[in-house]
Parts: sequence; structure tokens; C-alpha cells
Amino acid sequence: MTRMASVILAITVLLAAGLASARPPEAADAWNGSEINWRSMRSGVKEATATGKTVVLVMHASWCSSCKRYREVFKDPAVVQATRSYVMVLVDVDKEPEVNGAFSPDGTYVPRTLFITPEGDVRTDLVGKTDPEHPHTIDISGPGELLALLVRGMPDGHNSGKPVHKNLDQQAQN
Repeated sequence: MTRMASVILAITVLLAAGLASARPPEAADAWNGSEINWRSMRSGVKEATATGKTVVLVMHASWCSSCKRYREVFKDPAVVQATRSYVMVLVDVDKEPEVNGAFSPDGTYVPRTLFITPEGDVRTDLVGKTDPEHPHTIDISGPGELLALLVRGMPDGHNSGKPVHKNLDQQAQN
């Protein structure tokens, strides 16, 4: 079975079994849920399919100290604005091991951030530079790397004509 077929099968199983709820993920508040519209896997897949938007899948664990630091990156105003062009999905790997296993192209480490097309393909062009062995690791020390990936992942490298913070591209380059 190809990787794509495995991913589609995993998503189908999750949707059919109803393992993920349509409510925001339990930890969304800790990840700036008041500003970022975090989705569960189920509602995120549904929204991505309906809108054609790319999914940004963030895998974390409550015990992970690096995840706690990474949460702060999502409080940056430019990151918040850029996330509006995506379907943001937050998954606790301990509570959703099926999703964790289905979306682990290079391991089940946390935190990890994957950009996934509405068709279910992991975007290999949108990966971090922090750790070559774990390319879905994004720099947790500041918003620069995540913001650059979010901007680069937008159609034509911008927000498809929607209003964008005028310094968004400049901030992404810093």
C-alpha cells in the first residue's frame, strides 16, 4: 500500500469511527485557541476537503517541554494572521495514537508540524531546517521559521488577495 493510500485509509477510519470530535481540541487554549481556530482531525479534514485549504497539523504531547515552548510561537501576531489561510489541526499524540501513527513520515517525535494538502499529501517542500533528521521539527525559539513556512505555503507565496499584515513577508524573512 502506498503512503498516500495509508493516509487516506487512516483518515477514513478516523472519520468513520468518529474518534475525533468536531469540538476544538482539548489543549487548544494553551496553543492560543482564542486567536487561532484549532480543529480536531475530523473537522479539519472535513474543512480542508470543502475549502481546498492546506492543513497545518501540529502534533504535541502534554508532557513535552519543547511543545510547551512551541506554544508560544503561536501567540505571535504575524503567525496568528498567517494561520487564517490554513486549516489548523492540533493533535495530542497520547490521546490520538492512530493519527500520530498515520502522520509520521519520519517518526513520531513531538512537537512536529506537517503541511498536508486537501488530498492528504504531506508537503515535503514545507519543512523545518532545525533538525535534518526530523524535518517536521520547527524552531521553537521564535516565530521566524514557522512564519516563513506559513507564508511560503500560501498560494503564490501570499494570502490569495486577502488582507495581510503589511510586514508579514518581511517578518517571515527575519
